[in-house]
Amino acid sequence: MSAHDTELLLYALLAIAGIVILITVAKVHAFLALTAGSLFVGLIAGHGAAKTVTSFENGVGSTLGYVGVIVALGTMLGKLLAESGGAQQIAETVLRASGVRRVPWAMALIAMLVGIPLFFEIGVVLLLPIIFTMARQVEATREAAGRSGPGAMALGAATSSYLLVGIPALAGLSVLHGLVPPHPGPLTAINALGASLGTTLFYGLVIAVPTVIIAGPLFGTWIARRVHPEPSEELLETIATERKYENPPSFPLTLFTILLPVALMLIRTVVDVVRQKPSTVKSVADFIGDPVVALLVAVFFAMWAFGFARGLDKSKVSQFVGAALAPAAGILLIIGAGGGFKQVLVDSGIGSAIAKAAEHTGLSVLVVAWLVAVLIRLATGSATVATVTAAGIVVPLVTAHPGTNRPLVALAVGCGSLFFSHVNDAGFWLVKEFFGMTVRQTIESWSVMETIVSVVGFLLVLALSTVV
Repeated sequence: MSAHDTELLLYALLAIAGIVILITVAKVHAFLALTAGSLFVGLIAGHGAAKTVTSFENGVGSTLGYVGVIVALGTMLGKLLAESGGAQQIAETVLRASGVRRVPWAMALIAMLVGIPLFFEIGVVLLLPIIFTMARQVEATREAAGRSGPGAMALGAATSSYLLVGIPALAGLSVLHGLVPPHPGPLTAINALGASLGTTLFYGLVIAVPTVIIAGPLFGTWIARRVHPEPSEELLETIATERKYENPPSFPLTLFTILLPVALMLIRTVVDVVRQKPSTVKSVADFIGDPVVALLVAVFFAMWAFGFARGLDKSKVSQFVGAALAPAAGILLIIGAGGGFKQVLVDSGIGSAIAKAAEHTGLSVLVVAWLVAVLIRLATGSATVATVTAAGIVVPLVTAHPGTNRPLVALAVGCGSLFFSHVNDAGFWLVKEFFGMTVRQTIESWSVMETIVSVVGFLLVLALSTVV
């Protein structure tokens, strides 16, 4: 690795440290801190003033062009779900079936089922009303029991219900996003490495289940006693309102509405696998299965299922949909700035510097694949960028070692791409802002959870490599 590459890595570390200090010590708003950090690292890395600004703007635009629309549509769906009583219906049904002690396990299962065809961000905004409503239901149940029932005693009086419910859900979504096709990261790695889609999918699910258990219910129960987030009351009132509902939707109708975008995206995936050549069916499936279109269809259906069918008039439904956007505005700006920071890091050549450092280490292909993905993830904040770059780097190594298990290499890359999400990751800010945590609390809960997912998943990849 050249001296210039070393300098680039040091500049990235300096910028990340500066952003953390601005937010935690100087109390600068995260949007301003990320913007300033992006411009600083671009200039000091020699990217050029004009190119730095362009990279930041492109990063913000590309992030919000996708995540922004999804968050907006998902928040609308969540608002209708909450106002109709649908979220409370699901929370009460699951809570009755599982009991307080098994709620983390129930949420992990729900997240894994919903997360199979969904991108992480979509899964978060779809599950958020259920997470927060169920968290409130857990609190109410424990208070009604005077915190003296078996479940309350097991969980402890100081347990945060938001993380108790939220971490298992986030773990389920994250693991599926990083390891299991049809998510873009795993699919990209599979294509680049020439791995078998079916074999990678099977291995991915085998690894995903124990990884979610450890990083979700087990870690979630532990960290919920130590970190206590405070979601904004405005957000809670928007998507997790507690009250009696005169005509709530049934549990089956509510579940169908939530799973509607999931089903549309799954149809697209199945058609893409079955029909490789262009056709009318494939074109229609690709259109309705696009995340934005699928969520838009779900919002319109929810306006009927959670609005008109419940006796609400047009103005009331429109009011709910419009009111959903206000709490999301600040979150979107921060997510966009995180995307801008990531793009400046990528365009300034830091990803290439990491690649050069890891390519000639002499370690096994699986270890190199994981390490390269880890380093690029830490530098750029993007799981997808880490996956694409790492997969491309290890292709020559895989080719030079014909006996290498290519599906396991793809999964090693996927595990590495999830390592320690921090301030340059849009997902970090998504979780931080929605759950109302400080940077430190987000690192202690979300970032550690992601690290557990990465390390446990990779250890399972290594274990699997000894038997297949």
